[in-house]
Amino acid sequence: MMIQRSTMTCIFIFSVAFLLSFQLTIAQRSTGLHTYLVHVNKPDAQVPANSGDLESYYNSFLPDEFAGTGEPSRIIHSYHHVATGFAARLSTEEVKAMEKKDGFVSARVEKILALHTTHTPNFLGLYRNMGFWRGSNYGKGVIIGVLDTGITPGHPSFCDDNMSSPPAKWKGKCEFTGNVTCNKKLIGARNFVSGSSNPPFDEEGHGTHTSSTAAGNFVDDANLFGNANGTAAGMAPLAHIAMYKVCSDGCSDVDILAAIDAAIEDGVDVLSLSLGGYSDPFYYDSIATGAFAAIQKGIFVSASAGNEGPLNSTLSNEAPWILTVGASTHDRKIVATAMLGNGEQYDGESAFQPANFPHNLLPLVYPGRSDEEAALCSSGSLNNTDVKGKVVVCDRGGDVARLEKSQTVKDAGGAAMILVNLEIDGDGTFSDPHVLPAAHVGYTAGEKIKAYINSTSTPLAGIFFQGTKINFNNAPAVSSFSSRGPNLASPGIVKPDIIGPGVNILAAWPVSVENKTGTDLTFNIISGTSMSCPHLSGIVALLKSAHPDWSPAAIKSAIMTTADQHNLQGQPILDQRDLPADIFATGAGQVNPSKANHPGLIYDIKVENYIQYLCGLGYREKDIELIAQQTVKCSQLTSISEAELNYPSFSIILGPETQNYTRTVTNVGDASSTFTVNITQIQGVDVVVEPATLVFTQVNQQATYSISFTQSGILTDRFVQGAISWISNKYVVRSPISVKLE
Repeated sequence: MMIQRSTMTCIFIFSVAFLLSFQLTIAQRSTGLHTYLVHVNKPDAQVPANSGDLESYYNSFLPDEFAGTGEPSRIIHSYHHVATGFAARLSTEEVKAMEKKDGFVSARVEKILALHTTHTPNFLGLYRNMGFWRGSNYGKGVIIGVLDTGITPGHPSFCDDNMSSPPAKWKGKCEFTGNVTCNKKLIGARNFVSGSSNPPFDEEGHGTHTSSTAAGNFVDDANLFGNANGTAAGMAPLAHIAMYKVCSDGCSDVDILAAIDAAIEDGVDVLSLSLGGYSDPFYYDSIATGAFAAIQKGIFVSASAGNEGPLNSTLSNEAPWILTVGASTHDRKIVATAMLGNGEQYDGESAFQPANFPHNLLPLVYPGRSDEEAALCSSGSLNNTDVKGKVVVCDRGGDVARLEKSQTVKDAGGAAMILVNLEIDGDGTFSDPHVLPAAHVGYTAGEKIKAYINSTSTPLAGIFFQGTKINFNNAPAVSSFSSRGPNLASPGIVKPDIIGPGVNILAAWPVSVENKTGTDLTFNIISGTSMSCPHLSGIVALLKSAHPDWSPAAIKSAIMTTADQHNLQGQPILDQRDLPADIFATGAGQVNPSKANHPGLIYDIKVENYIQYLCGLGYREKDIELIAQQTVKCSQLTSISEAELNYPSFSIILGPETQNYTRTVTNVGDASSTFTVNITQIQGVDVVVEPATLVFTQVNQQATYSISFTQSGILTDRFVQGAISWISNKYVVRSPISVKLE
């Protein structure tokens, strides 16, 4: 569902964050120290177990050079009952020295146990009571305005335990009445759907899901069908939420504009929009115009890229003043394995994993060999096919929802379903809450399953459930549905800007998916750029809490220039084909919140720079005025080209003539710092940066560099890509580059 020019339909790019237990050995920090769990022998009997002498005993295992130095103890925890030993910050060499001391038993690097459920905070490096999450105070005091389908106010994700009161600037309203209403977490809720005077309850689930992904409070024992049981949390658990209901059977752009207008007046800090439409000039795009008004007030706008991938030029929300978010995977799956009669096994996914499903093999059938509708398992398509008691193979796609396919199989009497990807979908799969036993497998596995069916007169299959598994090291990868560039509305701006978790995300849901009654602890797993967007919205709230003086453009720059380029295996981020994903899929890369908190340098943009850019696009002045809400005379301004906007990435359309541009960076790292440029060379293009070194002597000092692009050599591809990075002894500030060769 997408936006038309006059009517916007929610891109129900479902996704929400599942935080589930995963174990990760902490990486070595710049200090060279790790946290170790050290076990030692019990002390002599004369040392009381709870006395200060026990602390002295533990300290005796530390390096001798720290004795009497006055340096704070390296010991983080001293154990009295659960173990004989302690946890301490130590180097590898110090542990080796400790091994020689009498009484030493063992030492190992700590294991980080993720929050259980919304696994994505941990996957993104956010851990409770430590690091950036703690340093940003979990987004305390920041207000996130969510434009969506409404919200479920009584859900535990929106309880106000440990929440502060709303900031004094807050002017919003709560349109819920009765026993369930707003609180210090959900501080505002309004309905902007035209023709509706109902309270802004969420009847579809999407708004509840996105809100809790951005800023849901900590909730214990969250799970779906018993999978991924743990503690749910949004990206900014102590930020406030304000819901603006704009969608009900579609999203009207006039309703969206009204909601943005109200949000600006109410005093929100961040706007999160998991909706969008087809590409249009910005003056025809209500999200673009509304967002421009918001950023003039210092309000950050995050929006979803769309679910029209993997085809190119399918983006929504392309304006440079919006953070456009694509969707990636994380390292947790709920595994369901399809086993064939020939002994072959293919791992897939499903959130519904019944314990009583028989382990024996059943007849296997693919109705789609002669019927396209039956291949897609569209509603009613199996009514005249004998599938009773059988495992049914269904093709993904065809504008038929994945859960609808499983319902079709169930209605026809099928025992189970194997959902297989089409070639365009590649091998990415989803842990959907199917209505019967199922396994969703990739295209490669699907082709082998179909070949097996054709090879025998009595094909058999079974589905074996393996529960939740973690540490899939090919994560993050770009999901097939995530919309791709190039940017049609502004080809000189790279979009999407960033990717974040948007696949198999668990978050709050209005009702029980499991048909349970008497509980409000209801969660669901869905996928799409709708949930990668609130991930970024919550991360923005953390950054605003940590850096209240940063502009929206500065925060966007920090997110983009610190993004990760590699998966957990240290290999390039892949797409659905298991090939390296290009810039039109990843933008700057996978968000890294902790690095974004310390970017070193930022590319800032002022409102007047955007107006110069709009003049450079060739827009009529009256059209620019629709966006800028002020009188514009391009003849009195210095128009700039798209590539001259001080953006954290480059999108160049390069002919035979050399092109020269400038960028200005602001030092937000150490006062005294030196950055040297590193150029990732681009096929067929010479890139020159001058000066090659930037020297800073104070914080907030600015420096300008020039960059030139010249065609060279044999041109074999129309689009090529690379990057430049400014590198100091502490920071890497990376800007991706796309070049279209003409």
